[in-house]
This record gives sequence, C-alpha cells and structure tokens, in this order.
Amino acid sequence: MQDSSYVQYHNDVYRVAGTRVALDSIVRRFWEGDTPESIVQSFPVLTLEQVYGAIAYYLRHQDSIDSYLKQAESAEAAIIDQLRHQNQALHERLVRLKSERIEAHES
Repeated sequence: MQDSSYVQYHNDVYRVAGTRVALDSIVRRFWEGDTPESIVQSFPVLTLEQVYGAIAYYLRHQDSIDSYLKQAESAEAAIIDQLRHQNQALHERLVRLKSERIEAHES
C-alpha cells in the first residue's frame, strides 16, 4: 500500500503524515462515531484537513487497514498475556487495585 500526503507507513506503523499520531487512533474514534471536529479537539496537533485525509485514506484502503488493526490487536493481546504470565504477582495486585477502585467509586 502506498503512502499518501495524509498517511505514512513507517516502522510497521501507519501514522498521520508528519506526526506521531497513529492512524488507528483516528480510525477507532471514527468507528465510535466521533466527528472529525471532535477528533481534532482530542489531537490538537492535527488539522481538520489531516483528520479528513486520514479517514479518507482508511476508507479507500479499509480491508487492508482493518486487517492491519486486527493483527495489531492480536499482537498486543499476546504481549499482555506474556507479561501477565511473567509477573503473575504484579498482575494480581493490579487486578485487586482496580477492583478496589471500582468498589470505592460505587460507594
């Protein structure tokens, strides 16, 4: 897939051209129904043109970008699982702290 003036692929990551903002950040917000204007508010380094350009790039290459995102999610899940097994005690502590925070918030 070819880079565009709005999206670049470098070091196995799609980014909004000229920024460090990952394309998946824009795509996920787009999936959630956020408008390009609200996405710009969340990423002030981006212009409205860049957000529209990134969304257009995604829509033009949707099958391959969706595949890329699924592979990234699988890789992330594998890393999390590996880290969970490497440091079980830390994982259990984090789960307990999260549970305690939820209970405290509900009280």
